[in-house]
Amino acid sequence: MKYIEMEKSPRKNIYNLFRQMDYPHLNLCANVDVTRLHNYTKQYRLSFFKTMMFFVSKTANEIKEFRYRIQGENVVEYDTIHPSYILLTKEDAFNFCTVEFKDDFIEFYSEAVRTAKELQGNIDLEHEPERDDLILITCTPWVSFTSIMHPAHMHPVDCIPRIAWGKYFDEGERKKMPLGVQAHHSLMDGLHVGKYYTLLQEYLDDPEPHLK
Repeated sequence: MKYIEMEKSPRKNIYNLFRQMDYPHLNLCANVDVTRLHNYTKQYRLSFFKTMMFFVSKTANEIKEFRYRIQGENVVEYDTIHPSYILLTKEDAFNFCTVEFKDDFIEFYSEAVRTAKELQGNIDLEHEPERDDLILITCTPWVSFTSIMHPAHMHPVDCIPRIAWGKYFDEGERKKMPLGVQAHHSLMDGLHVGKYYTLLQEYLDDPEPHLK
């Protein structure tokens, strides 16, 4: 982890502008093409959710603005951020499941399976309120949404990015899926979220080299 000197940053005025706003989050939603990923996970009997979570997390870790966090009057950059996702544990109940991110897919997948098994049936929310080296992830596989907004603390303002995806659907011979990104506007703009979508789609178009 390192500290970012916002006073010397070209984004200083942008940072200060959005910090003053009552709701400083930006939300974007777009469809991504998951045809290759869907086919791969089906062929090798992998969880589509866990495999998608790997690529969502990998992409976020490769764009430094997704690793920035506001801590009091400081901005820090984490070396690595980790997915924390909504896990259904019982009917109509869920828990928060955090998986330590590893760039090795097999290691990450094994850790994701292990942590999910540990929480199965547990409805006591396992949450780490002081931890912010996370990406908050959720999935609504019942709905192909066109926009999404997440709850977030406002006092102080929560700056952890939130990423969600919905039900995939057929568009011709392709499978498309809505994916939403919510982030603190002081730390990133549409430019950075656009880079996120571009890089994520590159991974989804050619997932195989990263899954072995």
